[in-house]
Amino acid sequence: MTYPPNVRTAPPPAAPGPPPLPPPGPGPAGGLGALWHDGSERLRRAARTEPGRLRLIGAALALVVIVFGAVTAWQSADRYASADDAVSRGMTVKDTADLYGALADADTQAATGFLAGATEPADVQDAYRADISRAATLLSGVAENAAPRSRSAQLVASIGRQLPVYTGLIERARAENRRGLPLGGAYLRYANDRMTRPGGILPAAEALYTEESDQLGAESGDAQTWPYAALALGVITLLVLVRAQLRNYRHTNRVFNRGLLTATAACTAALLWLVAGQALGNLGLDNADRHGQSSLTALNAARINALKARADENLTLVSRGSVVAADGKTDKYEVDFGAKTKALSGDLSRAKVLADDDRGRAPVADAISAVAVWETRHAAGSTAGADGRFQDARAAIDGPGGTSEQAFNEVNKRIATAIAHEQDQFTTSAKEGRGALTLLWLGAAVLAVLGAVSAILGVGRRLSEYR
Repeated sequence: MTYPPNVRTAPPPAAPGPPPLPPPGPGPAGGLGALWHDGSERLRRAARTEPGRLRLIGAALALVVIVFGAVTAWQSADRYASADDAVSRGMTVKDTADLYGALADADTQAATGFLAGATEPADVQDAYRADISRAATLLSGVAENAAPRSRSAQLVASIGRQLPVYTGLIERARAENRRGLPLGGAYLRYANDRMTRPGGILPAAEALYTEESDQLGAESGDAQTWPYAALALGVITLLVLVRAQLRNYRHTNRVFNRGLLTATAACTAALLWLVAGQALGNLGLDNADRHGQSSLTALNAARINALKARADENLTLVSRGSVVAADGKTDKYEVDFGAKTKALSGDLSRAKVLADDDRGRAPVADAISAVAVWETRHAAGSTAGADGRFQDARAAIDGPGGTSEQAFNEVNKRIATAIAHEQDQFTTSAKEGRGALTLLWLGAAVLAVLGAVSAILGVGRRLSEYR
């Protein structure tokens, strides 16, 4: 029998297999995308159960409390740093005012010694040298506190460059005066011009004082700025904590959760401390400004004008009418003296109004009376000078007894007494303001950590019921 070829050896037909799998769909992106996807998926799974929700609530509460504490600590530390800078800057402002006073008094002593004749009194020479030495010391101290390349540093450098030139001119004027040559008066006027002209030593010292006073005002203002971000976060944190406790009450019928209650108390204490500390700090710094720095500004302006007026008075005798004012007739220094004493009286009147106690008002009132005496004595000397009686004019203006010099010394003494009192008031009030902010940042950090730990423990106590 014949069979078809290979029939017995042909393999049986293969059974049909499973249908092919569809191509894989797009999965989550790798790297950060995968991590984000996994994290969000875990959060969704956790939020489906009460223990998971409690864990999320605990983490959120701890985060909110820590953020509140961190922002409070940061802003409190910033306010404290500004208050500390204000206290330090107050001493720098005092030094710059003293620097101006020393330089102006040195110029006055130089003119006084020149008017005494060829033999300059030893006490006048000593006073001049003491003023120059003190000015150099104060200038060095201000330079140490000035920021590099700041306006203050530039002014200090300008004064430092010009001061040796001025002292050299004074020594040359003295040498010519001892020889009896009129050239000494020219050198003295040139030295005074270096001291008083725009861009000179005294204008630079006055600008330095103004610059430091402005910086003091800015730092005091920064310290008194309320930390609104911390306050807002504090209120939000308390609302979140209260909300969490209400939720706990609805789910358990328990009125209090010790952990959450402790966290709420800690955050409340931090918020109240922040409000009280900032309020007390602002009160101290505001008192330092209103009852100290404002009065000091008026008194320092009075001292500056008194020193300028005294220098003009001496130069009236030195020039003997050779330097005329803009009108071409009147003695320039006589006109300047009148303008400075008028400004001086205005400054003293303002300082008297700003003084908030008898210890501040009494020396200012005495200075006002002394200015009136000074002007009367100056008028007598000015009349003698205009009549050509130079010796009588000098006797009325310089020397012991009832002279302009003694009246000026009384004015200067009374102003110095008032300045010392107001400076003490400023320093005391500024330190009180700084003291109210001293430990606020540390307290906020500690209370925030306590609040976060307490919140976690409170939620953990609730979680333990599910184990």
